[in-house]
Amino acid sequence: MKGLNIESKLPDAGTSIFTVMSKMAQEHNAINLSQGFPDFPCSEDLVRLVNENMVKGLNQYAPMAGVPELGETISNKIEKLYEVIYDPETEITVTAGATEALYSAISAIIHHGDEVIVFEPAYDCYTPTIELNGGVPVRIRMNSPDFEIDWVMVENLINTKTKMIIINTPHNPTGTILSEKDMLELQRITDDTNIVVLSDEVYEHIIFDLNVHQSVISYPNLAARSFAVFSFGKLFHTTGWKLGYCVAPKELMKAFRKVHQFIVFTCNTPIQYALAEFLKKEEEYLSIAQLYQDKRDFFVDAIEDSGFKIIPSFGTYFQLLDYSDISEENDFDYAATLIKTIGVASIPVSSLYSDPPDNKLLRFCFAKSNETLEKAAKKLCSL
Repeated sequence: MKGLNIESKLPDAGTSIFTVMSKMAQEHNAINLSQGFPDFPCSEDLVRLVNENMVKGLNQYAPMAGVPELGETISNKIEKLYEVIYDPETEITVTAGATEALYSAISAIIHHGDEVIVFEPAYDCYTPTIELNGGVPVRIRMNSPDFEIDWVMVENLINTKTKMIIINTPHNPTGTILSEKDMLELQRITDDTNIVVLSDEVYEHIIFDLNVHQSVISYPNLAARSFAVFSFGKLFHTTGWKLGYCVAPKELMKAFRKVHQFIVFTCNTPIQYALAEFLKKEEEYLSIAQLYQDKRDFFVDAIEDSGFKIIPSFGTYFQLLDYSDISEENDFDYAATLIKTIGVASIPVSSLYSDPPDNKLLRFCFAKSNETLEKAAKKLCSL
Protein backbone atom coordinates (compact mmCIF):
# COMPACT_ATOMS: atom_id res chain seq x y z
CA MET A 1 0.00 0.00 0.00
CA LYS A 2 1.38 3.39 -1.00
CA GLY A 3 1.94 5.81 1.87
CA LEU A 4 -0.05 9.02 2.18
CA ASN A 5 1.61 12.21 1.01
CA ILE A 6 0.06 14.82 3.31
CA GLU A 7 0.92 18.48 3.01
CA SER A 8 -0.02 20.45 6.11
CA LYS A 9 -1.92 23.71 5.65
CA LEU A 10 0.18 25.10 8.52
CA PRO A 11 3.66 23.76 7.66
CA ASP A 12 5.49 26.19 9.96
CA ALA A 13 3.19 25.82 12.96
CA GLY A 14 4.41 23.84 15.94
CA THR A 15 2.79 23.01 19.24
CA SER A 16 1.42 26.07 21.05
CA ILE A 17 3.97 27.64 23.38
CA PHE A 18 1.38 27.47 26.18
CA THR A 19 1.17 23.69 25.79
CA VAL A 20 4.95 23.37 25.55
CA MET A 21 5.68 25.33 28.73
CA SER A 22 2.86 23.74 30.74
CA LYS A 23 4.08 20.27 29.76
CA MET A 24 7.61 21.19 30.79
CA ALA A 25 6.30 22.57 34.08
CA GLN A 26 4.47 19.32 34.76
CA GLU A 27 7.53 17.22 33.93
CA HIS A 28 9.67 19.19 36.41
CA ASN A 29 6.96 19.71 39.04
CA ALA A 30 7.34 23.47 38.63
CA ILE A 31 4.93 26.20 39.76
CA ASN A 32 3.01 26.91 36.56
CA LEU A 33 2.76 30.66 35.99
CA SER A 34 2.86 30.11 32.23
CA GLN A 35 -0.60 29.14 31.01
CA GLY A 36 -3.29 31.66 31.88
CA PHE A 37 -5.68 29.91 34.21
CA PRO A 38 -6.53 30.44 37.90
CA ASP A 39 -5.58 27.86 40.52
CA PHE A 40 -8.44 28.92 42.78
CA PRO A 41 -12.08 27.79 42.48
CA CYS A 42 -14.94 29.52 40.75
CA SER A 43 -18.11 30.55 42.58
CA GLU A 44 -19.94 27.79 44.43
CA ASP A 45 -23.21 29.46 43.43
CA LEU A 46 -22.28 29.18 39.76
CA VAL A 47 -21.44 25.48 40.13
CA ARG A 48 -24.74 24.97 41.93
CA LEU A 49 -26.65 26.67 39.11
CA VAL A 50 -24.97 24.45 36.51
CA ASN A 51 -25.88 21.35 38.51
CA GLU A 52 -29.47 22.51 39.00
CA ASN A 53 -29.92 22.99 35.27
CA MET A 54 -28.45 19.56 34.59
CA VAL A 55 -30.88 18.02 37.08
CA LYS A 56 -33.74 19.91 35.43
CA GLY A 57 -32.92 18.00 32.26
CA LEU A 58 -31.52 20.93 30.28
CA ASN A 59 -28.87 18.70 28.71
CA GLN A 60 -29.77 18.63 25.02
CA TYR A 61 -28.83 20.94 22.14
CA ALA A 62 -29.30 24.63 22.74
CA PRO A 63 -30.28 26.91 19.84
CA MET A 64 -27.36 27.50 17.49
CA ALA A 65 -26.81 31.11 18.59
CA GLY A 66 -27.22 30.32 22.29
CA VAL A 67 -30.11 30.01 24.74
CA PRO A 68 -32.35 33.10 24.52
CA GLU A 69 -32.12 33.78 28.26
CA LEU A 70 -28.34 34.15 28.06
CA GLY A 71 -28.54 36.31 24.96
CA GLU A 72 -30.94 38.65 26.75
CA THR A 73 -28.70 38.84 29.82
CA ILE A 74 -25.65 39.62 27.69
CA SER A 75 -27.58 42.32 25.86
CA ASN A 76 -28.65 43.88 29.16
CA LYS A 77 -25.09 43.78 30.48
CA ILE A 78 -23.74 45.56 27.39
CA GLU A 79 -26.47 48.19 27.54
CA LYS A 80 -25.69 48.96 31.20
CA LEU A 81 -21.94 49.14 30.61
CA TYR A 82 -21.74 50.85 27.23
CA GLU A 83 -25.22 52.32 26.62
CA VAL A 84 -25.45 50.37 23.37
CA ILE A 85 -28.10 47.82 22.48
CA TYR A 86 -27.29 44.57 20.68
CA ASP A 87 -30.24 42.44 19.55
CA PRO A 88 -29.74 38.95 21.05
CA GLU A 89 -31.66 37.36 18.17
CA THR A 90 -29.46 38.73 15.42
CA GLU A 91 -26.34 40.32 16.93
CA ILE A 92 -25.13 38.06 19.79
CA THR A 93 -23.77 34.52 19.52
CA VAL A 94 -22.59 32.30 22.36
CA THR A 95 -19.38 30.50 21.38
CA ALA A 96 -17.16 27.63 22.50
CA GLY A 97 -14.74 30.00 24.14
CA ALA A 98 -13.18 33.13 22.70
CA THR A 99 -10.83 31.16 20.43
CA GLU A 100 -13.76 29.70 18.51
CA ALA A 101 -15.28 33.15 18.23
CA LEU A 102 -12.02 34.54 16.82
CA TYR A 103 -11.76 31.62 14.39
CA SER A 104 -15.36 32.02 13.23
CA ALA A 105 -15.02 35.79 12.72
CA ILE A 106 -11.83 35.48 10.67
CA SER A 107 -13.17 32.54 8.66
CA ALA A 108 -16.41 34.39 7.93
CA ILE A 109 -14.66 37.38 6.34
CA ILE A 110 -11.21 36.47 5.04
CA HIS A 111 -10.75 35.15 1.50
CA HIS A 112 -7.64 34.00 -0.33
CA GLY A 113 -5.18 36.88 -0.64
CA ASP A 114 -6.93 39.19 1.82
CA GLU A 115 -4.59 41.03 4.16
CA VAL A 116 -5.12 41.16 7.92
CA ILE A 117 -3.19 43.57 10.15
CA VAL A 118 -1.95 41.93 13.35
CA PHE A 119 -0.06 43.64 16.17
CA GLU A 120 2.77 41.63 17.70
CA PRO A 121 3.39 40.17 20.20
CA ALA A 122 0.03 38.55 19.55
CA TYR A 123 -2.03 35.74 21.01
CA ASP A 124 -0.94 32.74 19.00
CA CYS A 125 -4.23 31.77 17.33
CA TYR A 126 -4.60 34.89 15.18
CA THR A 127 -2.02 34.26 12.47
CA PRO A 128 -2.66 30.51 11.96
CA THR A 129 -6.38 31.18 11.51
CA ILE A 130 -5.66 33.88 8.94
CA GLU A 131 -3.36 31.52 7.05
CA LEU A 132 -5.82 28.60 7.19
CA ASN A 133 -8.31 30.83 5.39
CA GLY A 134 -5.82 31.85 2.71
CA GLY A 135 -5.28 35.30 4.16
CA VAL A 136 -2.00 37.17 4.48
CA PRO A 137 -0.97 38.38 7.96
CA VAL A 138 0.52 41.88 7.91
CA ARG A 139 2.47 42.12 11.13
CA ILE A 140 3.19 45.34 12.98
CA ARG A 141 5.63 45.09 15.86
CA MET A 142 4.92 46.79 19.18
CA ASN A 143 8.15 47.40 21.04
CA SER A 144 9.06 47.17 24.72
CA PRO A 145 8.53 48.72 27.19
CA ASP A 146 5.44 50.68 26.13
CA PHE A 147 4.11 48.38 23.38
CA GLU A 148 2.26 51.24 21.71
CA ILE A 149 0.68 51.00 18.25
CA ASP A 150 2.21 53.14 15.53
CA TRP A 151 -0.95 54.34 13.80
CA VAL A 152 1.02 56.13 11.08
CA MET A 153 2.52 52.78 10.15
CA VAL A 154 -0.94 51.19 10.20
CA GLU A 155 -2.32 53.85 7.88
CA ASN A 156 0.62 53.46 5.50
CA LEU A 157 0.14 49.68 5.29
CA ILE A 158 -3.56 49.82 4.46
CA ASN A 159 -4.37 49.10 0.82
CA THR A 160 -7.16 47.62 -1.28
CA LYS A 161 -6.30 44.12 -0.03
CA THR A 162 -6.67 45.05 3.66
CA LYS A 163 -9.86 43.36 4.90
CA MET A 164 -9.39 43.17 8.68
CA ILE A 165 -7.52 44.69 11.61
CA ILE A 166 -7.24 42.65 14.81
CA ILE A 167 -6.88 44.46 18.13
CA ASN A 168 -6.62 43.09 21.66
CA THR A 169 -7.27 45.20 24.74
CA PRO A 170 -6.40 44.63 27.55
CA HIS A 171 -3.49 43.01 25.77
CA ASN A 172 -2.11 39.51 26.17
CA PRO A 173 0.83 39.11 26.75
CA THR A 174 1.93 42.67 27.59
CA GLY A 175 -0.79 43.88 29.98
CA THR A 176 -1.12 47.15 28.07
CA ILE A 177 -4.45 48.80 27.23
CA LEU A 178 -5.63 50.89 24.31
CA SER A 179 -6.56 54.49 25.08
CA GLU A 180 -9.39 56.65 23.82
CA LYS A 181 -6.86 58.26 21.50
CA ASP A 182 -5.98 54.84 20.08
CA MET A 183 -9.61 54.00 19.43
CA LEU A 184 -10.27 57.34 17.76
CA GLU A 185 -7.24 56.79 15.51
CA LEU A 186 -8.49 53.34 14.57
CA GLN A 187 -11.93 54.77 13.88
CA ARG A 188 -10.48 57.56 11.72
CA ILE A 189 -8.26 55.20 9.75
CA THR A 190 -11.05 52.73 9.00
CA ASP A 191 -13.76 55.30 8.20
CA ASP A 192 -14.85 55.10 4.54
CA THR A 193 -13.10 51.75 4.07
CA ASN A 194 -14.34 48.19 3.72
CA ILE A 195 -12.17 47.02 6.64
CA VAL A 196 -13.64 44.86 9.41
CA VAL A 197 -12.25 45.20 12.93
CA LEU A 198 -11.94 42.12 15.14
CA SER A 199 -11.63 43.22 18.76
CA ASP A 200 -10.44 40.63 21.28
CA GLU A 201 -11.74 41.96 24.61
CA VAL A 202 -11.63 38.83 26.77
CA TYR A 203 -10.01 40.72 29.66
CA GLU A 204 -12.64 43.46 29.46
CA HIS A 205 -13.16 43.62 33.24
CA ILE A 206 -9.58 42.93 34.30
CA ILE A 207 -8.27 46.48 34.11
CA PHE A 208 -6.36 48.36 36.78
CA ASP A 209 -5.52 51.70 38.39
CA LEU A 210 -8.93 53.28 37.69
CA ASN A 211 -8.44 52.99 33.94
CA VAL A 212 -11.56 52.54 31.81
CA HIS A 213 -11.83 49.76 29.25
CA GLN A 214 -12.02 51.16 25.72
CA SER A 215 -14.29 48.85 23.72
CA VAL A 216 -15.10 49.13 20.03
CA ILE A 217 -18.69 48.98 21.23
CA SER A 218 -18.34 52.51 22.62
CA TYR A 219 -17.42 54.05 19.26
CA PRO A 220 -20.37 54.02 16.85
CA ASN A 221 -18.37 54.02 13.62
CA LEU A 222 -16.13 51.25 14.92
CA ALA A 223 -19.04 49.23 16.33
CA ALA A 224 -20.66 49.31 12.90
CA ARG A 225 -17.73 47.41 11.39
CA SER A 226 -16.58 45.29 14.35
CA PHE A 227 -16.78 41.86 15.88
CA ALA A 228 -16.18 42.10 19.63
CA VAL A 229 -15.21 38.90 21.43
CA PHE A 230 -15.59 38.15 25.16
CA SER A 231 -14.90 35.25 27.53
CA PHE A 232 -16.87 33.82 30.44
CA GLY A 233 -13.86 31.70 31.36
CA LYS A 234 -11.73 34.77 32.06
CA LEU A 235 -14.62 36.48 33.83
CA PHE A 236 -15.65 33.74 36.23
CA HIS A 237 -12.45 31.63 36.64
CA THR A 238 -13.87 28.80 34.49
CA THR A 239 -11.44 28.54 31.57
CA GLY A 240 -12.10 24.81 31.23
CA TRP A 241 -15.76 25.38 30.44
CA LYS A 242 -14.82 27.06 27.15
CA LEU A 243 -17.71 29.49 26.81
CA GLY A 244 -17.58 32.99 25.40
CA TYR A 245 -19.59 35.20 23.10
CA CYS A 246 -19.31 37.48 20.13
CA VAL A 247 -21.32 40.60 19.32
CA ALA A 248 -21.53 42.34 15.96
CA PRO A 249 -23.97 44.21 13.73
CA LYS A 250 -26.61 42.06 12.06
CA GLU A 251 -24.92 41.61 8.68
CA LEU A 252 -21.56 40.72 10.20
CA MET A 253 -23.21 38.32 12.64
CA LYS A 254 -25.11 36.66 9.82
CA ALA A 255 -21.79 35.81 8.17
CA PHE A 256 -20.33 34.76 11.53
CA ARG A 257 -23.11 32.30 12.27
CA LYS A 258 -22.73 30.61 8.88
CA VAL A 259 -19.28 29.52 10.06
CA HIS A 260 -20.07 28.99 13.75
CA GLN A 261 -22.85 26.49 12.98
CA PHE A 262 -20.45 24.20 11.14
CA ILE A 263 -17.67 24.34 13.74
CA VAL A 264 -19.59 23.57 16.92
CA PHE A 265 -23.25 24.23 15.98
CA THR A 266 -24.01 25.11 19.59
CA CYS A 267 -22.45 25.18 23.06
CA ASN A 268 -22.90 23.62 26.49
CA THR A 269 -26.57 23.94 27.39
CA PRO A 270 -26.77 23.74 31.23
CA ILE A 271 -23.81 26.10 31.63
CA GLN A 272 -25.52 28.64 29.37
CA TYR A 273 -28.65 28.57 31.53
CA ALA A 274 -26.53 28.90 34.66
CA LEU A 275 -24.64 31.88 33.25
CA ALA A 276 -27.89 33.53 32.19
CA GLU A 277 -28.84 33.66 35.88
CA PHE A 278 -25.40 34.25 37.37
CA LEU A 279 -24.53 37.13 35.02
CA LYS A 280 -27.36 39.16 36.54
CA LYS A 281 -25.23 39.51 39.68
CA GLU A 282 -23.21 42.51 38.59
CA GLU A 283 -20.93 42.42 41.61
CA GLU A 284 -19.58 39.05 40.43
CA TYR A 285 -17.85 40.64 37.44
CA LEU A 286 -17.52 44.28 38.51
CA SER A 287 -15.36 43.21 41.46
CA ILE A 288 -12.91 41.21 39.37
CA ALA A 289 -10.66 44.20 38.59
CA GLN A 290 -9.88 44.75 42.28
CA LEU A 291 -9.32 41.02 42.81
CA TYR A 292 -6.64 40.88 40.14
CA GLN A 293 -5.16 44.29 40.89
CA ASP A 294 -4.55 43.06 44.43
CA LYS A 295 -2.88 39.94 43.04
CA ARG A 296 -0.76 41.98 40.65
CA ASP A 297 0.38 44.21 43.49
CA PHE A 298 1.03 41.23 45.77
CA PHE A 299 3.21 39.55 43.13
CA VAL A 300 5.08 42.74 42.19
CA ASP A 301 5.78 43.55 45.85
CA ALA A 302 6.98 40.01 46.46
CA ILE A 303 9.59 40.19 43.67
CA GLU A 304 10.69 43.75 44.42
CA ASP A 305 14.08 42.56 45.64
CA SER A 306 14.68 40.26 42.67
CA GLY A 307 16.90 41.05 39.70
CA PHE A 308 13.93 41.40 37.35
CA LYS A 309 12.76 44.70 35.89
CA ILE A 310 8.99 45.07 36.12
CA ILE A 311 7.09 46.15 33.00
CA PRO A 312 3.85 47.84 34.19
CA SER A 313 0.68 45.77 33.75
CA PHE A 314 -2.51 47.79 33.29
CA GLY A 315 -4.84 44.89 32.59
CA THR A 316 -5.19 41.10 32.08
CA TYR A 317 -3.74 38.78 34.71
CA PHE A 318 -0.24 38.76 33.27
CA GLN A 319 2.97 40.42 34.36
CA LEU A 320 5.98 40.92 32.09
CA LEU A 321 9.40 40.71 33.68
CA ASP A 322 12.66 41.78 32.03
CA TYR A 323 15.57 39.50 33.01
CA SER A 324 18.31 41.32 31.05
CA ASP A 325 20.23 42.09 34.27
CA ILE A 326 20.22 38.41 35.24
CA SER A 327 21.05 36.37 32.14
CA GLU A 328 22.19 36.66 28.52
CA GLU A 329 20.20 33.58 27.46
CA ASN A 330 17.43 34.00 24.91
CA ASP A 331 13.98 34.00 26.46
CA PHE A 332 12.97 30.46 25.48
CA ASP A 333 16.17 28.99 26.89
CA TYR A 334 15.94 31.11 30.02
CA ALA A 335 12.29 30.13 30.56
CA ALA A 336 13.39 26.50 30.34
CA THR A 337 16.25 27.21 32.74
CA LEU A 338 13.86 28.65 35.32
CA ILE A 339 11.64 25.58 35.12
CA LYS A 340 14.53 23.17 35.54
CA THR A 341 16.57 25.06 38.16
CA ILE A 342 14.12 26.89 40.44
CA GLY A 343 10.80 25.33 39.41
CA VAL A 344 8.85 28.30 38.04
CA ALA A 345 7.24 28.28 34.57
CA SER A 346 6.60 31.33 32.39
CA ILE A 347 6.02 32.17 28.73
CA PRO A 348 8.88 33.51 26.56
CA VAL A 349 7.44 36.58 24.85
CA SER A 350 9.49 36.02 21.68
CA SER A 351 7.25 33.05 20.88
CA LEU A 352 4.40 35.49 20.22
CA TYR A 353 6.31 37.36 17.49
CA SER A 354 6.94 36.15 13.94
CA ASP A 355 10.30 37.93 13.92
CA PRO A 356 11.12 38.26 17.59
CA PRO A 357 13.27 41.02 19.02
CA ASP A 358 15.89 40.12 21.59
CA ASN A 359 14.08 41.84 24.44
CA LYS A 360 14.55 39.24 27.20
CA LEU A 361 10.99 39.27 28.48
CA LEU A 362 8.98 36.56 30.21
CA ARG A 363 5.24 36.56 30.89
CA PHE A 364 4.04 35.37 34.30
CA CYS A 365 0.39 34.65 35.18
CA PHE A 366 -0.68 36.03 38.55
CA ALA A 367 -4.18 34.51 38.49
CA LYS A 368 -3.08 32.28 41.34
CA SER A 369 -3.59 32.02 45.07
CA ASN A 370 -1.39 34.29 47.16
CA GLU A 371 0.28 31.18 48.54
CA THR A 372 1.27 30.09 45.03
CA LEU A 373 2.48 33.58 44.14
CA GLU A 374 4.52 33.85 47.33
CA LYS A 375 6.23 30.51 46.68
CA ALA A 376 7.03 31.51 43.10
CA ALA A 377 8.30 34.93 44.16
CA LYS A 378 10.72 33.43 46.70
CA LYS A 379 12.17 31.23 43.97
CA LEU A 380 12.49 34.17 41.57
CA CYS A 381 14.19 36.27 44.24
CA SER A 382 16.75 33.51 44.77
CA LEU A 383 18.32 34.08 41.34
